Amino acid sequence: MEEGLSHNLVSGLLGQTAEAVVIGGADGGVTHVSAAAAALLGHEPRDMLGRAMPALCAALAQDGALWQGVLPAAAGREARVTLRKSWIAVDGDQVAVIARLERETAAGIDLLTGLPDVTIFHDRVQQAILNAGRLKKSVAVMVLGVDRLAMVNEGLGSAAGDAVLVELAERLRRCVRQSDTVTRMDGDHFGMVLSISAIDDGVLVAEKIFHAMGKPFVVGSRELTVGASAGIGLWPTDADSHPEVVKKAESALRFAKASGRGQYQFSSNDMNTRARARLELESRMRRALTHSEFRVFYQPKVDAQSGVIVGMEALVRWQDPEHGLISPGDFIPVAEETGLIIEIGSFVLAEACRQNAAWVAEGLPRMKLSVNVSARQFRSAGLVDEVSRVLAETRLPPAQLELEITESMLMDDIDRTVAKMQALRDLGCGLSIDDFGTGYSSLSYLGMFPITTLKIDRAFVKDVESNPKTAEIARAIIGLSKGLELDIVAEGAEIIEHVQFLRDHGCALVQGFYFSRPLPAHEFADLVRRGPMK
Repeated sequence: MEEGLSHNLVSGLLGQTAEAVVIGGADGGVTHVSAAAAALLGHEPRDMLGRAMPALCAALAQDGALWQGVLPAAAGREARVTLRKSWIAVDGDQVAVIARLERETAAGIDLLTGLPDVTIFHDRVQQAILNAGRLKKSVAVMVLGVDRLAMVNEGLGSAAGDAVLVELAERLRRCVRQSDTVTRMDGDHFGMVLSISAIDDGVLVAEKIFHAMGKPFVVGSRELTVGASAGIGLWPTDADSHPEVVKKAESALRFAKASGRGQYQFSSNDMNTRARARLELESRMRRALTHSEFRVFYQPKVDAQSGVIVGMEALVRWQDPEHGLISPGDFIPVAEETGLIIEIGSFVLAEACRQNAAWVAEGLPRMKLSVNVSARQFRSAGLVDEVSRVLAETRLPPAQLELEITESMLMDDIDRTVAKMQALRDLGCGLSIDDFGTGYSSLSYLGMFPITTLKIDRAFVKDVESNPKTAEIARAIIGLSKGLELDIVAEGAEIIEHVQFLRDHGCALVQGFYFSRPLPAHEFADLVRRGPMK
């Protein structure tokens, strides 16, 4: 009875203190812990009692009144702490250690999430503005607040709230580039500093972040949904100084919360209008997919010497019932950012392969079909299986399909990229490098990747008749392709002088407005039936 009273008394005292105190018994177990000590290590008090915590117990057993070091914390993280100890006797020969925990602070780092703190946030805003001023770019400053973190803390404990913050920090990291900054400002507030080339880039990043926030947070056996609100300030559009743009972002955050939470707001009405327009565009795109509003157009690839159409590139177009034909430049970036490009790309691949096989069945000559593959499509795990399935379903010979990828896509995880490209080549498909010369332009990859075709970008064709430098680059690419035994295609031929230059210098295939704009399927078929083009 006396022992139970003692236990209850100690527990009661620890329950009343705001200090981080832990008591460990001689057997190496944690016998008592205050809520503050448990929270410091990311746990609930009940989870620590009687639990084997070797590192903590070893620290308690060390001689001396002071111990400093690293202890394991929740969610696989570590906490650098100071233990200030005193010793007491219990039942004569049994010894318990009472220690006060203090978390050490690393300059500029939030120890829970590992993110830079508010001091670094302000420094990065200042540095980003200085750099953007030199490069004639802009800076977006976003301040994000978690909407329901207090509810999580009250209902499930601070350890659950901390787990949400740790996972949120990781999601935010994944939403921005390495050159951007994500910080934890305080409590449930995070700050982001983004260097942007176009003002609308701020909308794209905000959408990406809110899409990531919409996924549940798994804490133990529970799935939690916590919303967020964010405010965005833009330099130099909204403010001309570092403190002012931060104030604009914070003001926009307050407005977002007052407007119903779960949204982001820009500090300028013009940008909020743009953001709403982008959201409306995304909504219409989703409707377009379900209502079959996307179309596939075909631009011919012409044999430079004979004028015969020997292939075509499949290009997506959006026939909106209210707004008419929408330019790919208006919707493709949004599709890429939202992930809708995967569904759109799958539609184009299946429809173009079906159409190409149908043309052969109708008596048209066999032509090589080129289909663009977006970065998201290429990274998806099911791409090779999808291409194999579409070829089987449409009965299109694999040799009639060529997949076009861009240079920049090649440099992300090279080993995996080579393996995926080789798997596509093993199906019998061709692989073309689109926009050659405008991306990384590293000649080393030409021998590394199993490509079959180089495509000269229109930038090196548009003025070959008048610019000796671009003419020399075009000649070099043509010569390079021949030396590597690769097919060569030039896009962007708009006048006869372009075609004549390419023909004279041995470019086998030419694509461009001189011969034809992209056409609907029936018009393309009619063009093929008319015979060689001059």
